[in-house]
Amino acid sequence: MGQPLPRVEDHRLVTGRGQFVADLQPDGLIHAAILRSPAAHGRIMAIDTAAALDSPGVHGIITAQDISQVLGHTIPDIPVRMAPIDGQERFQQPVIAADKVRYVGEPIAIVLADDRALAEDALDLIEVEIEPLAPVPSPMDAPALLFEQHGTNVCVSYEAGIGDVATAFAQADYTRAETFKVHRHTASPMEARGLVAAWDAATEKLTVWGAAKVPYFNRRTVAAMLQLPEASVELIELDVGGGFGVRGEFYPEDFLIPFAARWCGRPVKWIEDRREHLMATNHSRDVSCQLEIACQRDGTIVGLRGALMADMGAYIRTTGGVIPSRAGQFLPGPYRIPNVAITVEAALTTKTPSGSFRGPGRFEANFFRERLFDIAARELGIDPIAFRHRNLITAAEMPYDYGRLVPYDTPVVYDSGDYHLTFDRCLAEIGWRNKAHLQGKLIDGHYHGLGVACFVESGGSGKENARISLVRDLAGDGMVTVAIGSSGLGQGIETAFTQIAADALGLPVERIRVEHSSTSRLEQGFGSFHGRSMVMGGPAVFDAAEKLLQKLRAAGAARFGCCPEDIALAEGKVTAPDGRSAGFWDFTSDDQPLSADGSYATPDRVYSYGSQAAHVTVDAATGKVEVLDYVTAEDVGRMINPMIVDGQKVGAVVQGLGGTLLEDLSYDDEAQLLTVSLADYLLPTASDFPEVRAVSLEHSPSPHNPLGVKGAGEDGIISVGAVIANAVAAALTSLGCQPNELPLSPGRIAGLMRDAQASGDARDAGRAAPCE
Repeated sequence: MGQPLPRVEDHRLVTGRGQFVADLQPDGLIHAAILRSPAAHGRIMAIDTAAALDSPGVHGIITAQDISQVLGHTIPDIPVRMAPIDGQERFQQPVIAADKVRYVGEPIAIVLADDRALAEDALDLIEVEIEPLAPVPSPMDAPALLFEQHGTNVCVSYEAGIGDVATAFAQADYTRAETFKVHRHTASPMEARGLVAAWDAATEKLTVWGAAKVPYFNRRTVAAMLQLPEASVELIELDVGGGFGVRGEFYPEDFLIPFAARWCGRPVKWIEDRREHLMATNHSRDVSCQLEIACQRDGTIVGLRGALMADMGAYIRTTGGVIPSRAGQFLPGPYRIPNVAITVEAALTTKTPSGSFRGPGRFEANFFRERLFDIAARELGIDPIAFRHRNLITAAEMPYDYGRLVPYDTPVVYDSGDYHLTFDRCLAEIGWRNKAHLQGKLIDGHYHGLGVACFVESGGSGKENARISLVRDLAGDGMVTVAIGSSGLGQGIETAFTQIAADALGLPVERIRVEHSSTSRLEQGFGSFHGRSMVMGGPAVFDAAEKLLQKLRAAGAARFGCCPEDIALAEGKVTAPDGRSAGFWDFTSDDQPLSADGSYATPDRVYSYGSQAAHVTVDAATGKVEVLDYVTAEDVGRMINPMIVDGQKVGAVVQGLGGTLLEDLSYDDEAQLLTVSLADYLLPTASDFPEVRAVSLEHSPSPHNPLGVKGAGEDGIISVGAVIANAVAAALTSLGCQPNELPLSPGRIAGLMRDAQASGDARDAGRAAPCE
C-alpha cells in the first residue's frame, strides 16, 4: 500500500479486451426503445399502439396497463435508498407513467423489436393523447400541483442549527446577506446507461447485466417489484465507463427491461443514447441560497444563517433529499462558527428528477459560503487569506462537533485534520504571494484574478463485506480471489483492493484477483458512493485477510502439531517452529477452497479536507474566463495508491470546471429541455483547461478505520465553483462585479461587466450633474 502501482485494470481496457454492456449479444436478443413524454405536465387520456404493433420487426409493446395486469393491478414506485426525509415518500416516481406525466422524458411505453432502429420506428407510430396541464418551471413559480392529492409541491422542509443565532447577529459588528444560485447540470459519463436482461423460465431466474454503483440494492428492489425471491435475481457488473453519482441508481429502465425480458421470454437490451441521458438520467445541483454572515471587526465569524431552496424536478428518486440536506450540512464547512441556523426546503417542478452527482450538496454549499466570505472580507478591509486563517478550525480543536445538522443523520463530527496546513500548502503551490500583484490588473485586454476556497467532505459509514479465497487457476497456480461488495465504475478499485490484500497477506500483487462482477459473489454488499470504496471496502478486505491468516495458522498448527501462535506466515508459506512448511495453497482444494469472510461497519464518517486555488483571466471584451493555473491540495488520511488518488482529484477538478464554466441544463418557460445534445450541453475537452496540479497529503489519518483512509473521489470537485467565482470577482475588482450565480459563461460575465459599467456611468453622471 502507498505505492503508485499501474492499474491492473488498464491493460485489459487499453488492449480492447474490456467488456461493456453494449458488447453483449446473447442468443435470441431483441432490443428496446422507450416512448418518452413530449409534455412537461399532463394527463394521459389514451394510448393507441395498434399501428406500432404492425410495424416490421416489432415483438411487443408494453404500457402501464400491461404492467398493472401482470403485477396485480399495481405500478411499482422507485424506493428511496438514502437521505430519507419524512414526507418524501409521497412523491416517489412510478416506473412508468399511467395516468399522468410530470416531465419531458418520462417513460410511457416500451417497444420491443429485432433491432433498435425498428423499435424507434415503431415509437413514432404510437399515438398518445395527453391533456396539457400547467407546467411548473421553478420552485418559486408553481401554477399547478404535481400531486394534487398532497396539496403542495414542497417535498423537503426543516430547520437545523447550533447556538443562538439571533443574539449573534444582534451583537455583531458587521453583517452581510447575499443571494446565490448554483444551476442545474449533471454528469456525462463516456458510457451512458444500458441493460441486458434475460429470464430463464425453467429455473425462474432473472439475470441482469449492466449493474453499477449499488447492485445489491438494485437486486433487492427489482426482485421486490417483480415479486420474485431475491435469490432468483442476479445482477452482473461489467466494465463501466464512468459513474459520478448518476450511473447505477435505480431508474425506471432498471425495472422496465427486466420486466420486458420476463414478459416476452427473450433477452432484451436497452442502451441509452445521449439525448435520453440528458432528459432521463438524474439531473443535479439547482439550489439557491440566501446566506447571511455575522462578524466582529477583526473578521471573527460569530454567526451564519442560511435559507436553501432546491429544485428536485418531478419526483423524489433513490437519493432522496441528499442534495438539499447536504447543502445545508456543509454550509459551515471547515470553519469555527459557534452559531448556525439553516432552513432547508426543496420543491417539485416539471423537470427531470434530481439526484446525486459527485459531491452532491457540497459543491453548492461551498460556492455559497466561500463567495460570501470573500465579499465579507473585502468589505471589512481584511485580506481573504487572513480572514480564512482566522476562522479555520485548528488541529487542536479536533475532533470538532457541529451537532446534528441533518434530521435523519448522526451528528457532524470532523474526525481529524490540520486545515491550516493544507491551506498554506495550496497557497504556496499556486504562488499566491508572487502573483498577488496581478489581482485586478488589466493586461493585454484581460483582467487577472486569483481565487481560493477551503472545503471539508464526508465519506463512509454503514457497512461493507468482503470474502478472500485461496484458489488455483487453470494452470494450477495458486491465486487469491477477493470478492467485494463495492462497485467498479472506472475508479481503480481492482488495483487498490489488490494492494490492500497483497500487503495484508504478504503476497505479490500478481497473485491477487479482485472480483466484484456479480451479486452472486456475496450474500450482501453496499456499493460505491459517498467516498466509501476504500473507507468501508478497504477495511472489509483487510478484515477478511486477517481472518484468512488466522485460518492458515490454525490449519498449520493442526498439520504440524504446534500452537497457532507459533506458526509463521510469510511469502505464501506456513512454517512451523521446527522449520517444516507448506504453501498456502496446500490447505485448499477445488471442491473446498479455504476462504474467510470479512466485514467492516461503523456509524462514524471520515472527513477529508483541503483547499484549492486558481489563477484566471477574464476577457474584457467577451467575458470569457480562462483558467491559467489550478492547484488542489487535500489530505486524504492515507493513500492506497497515490497515482489513482491524484487521478481522481484532477478528473474531479476538470469536471467541476465544466460545471462552473460550460455545462447548463436549460429549460424554457414551458419546462421543455433545451439542451438535448452535446452541441448544446457543452462539456470540457482536453484543450479547454490547463494542467491541474494535485497535492495529496497524508497528515491526518482517520481514527475511524484501521487503514486510516478517507474518501478521495469527490473532494476535487467541491470547491471549483467557489474558487473560479472568487478569482473572477478578484479580476473584476475595479468594476465591482459579484459573480454569485453559476455557470460563469461568457454571456453572464459580459452582462455583469456591462451592468457594472452602466452603474458606474450613472454614478459618474450623478456626481457631474449641476445643482438646481
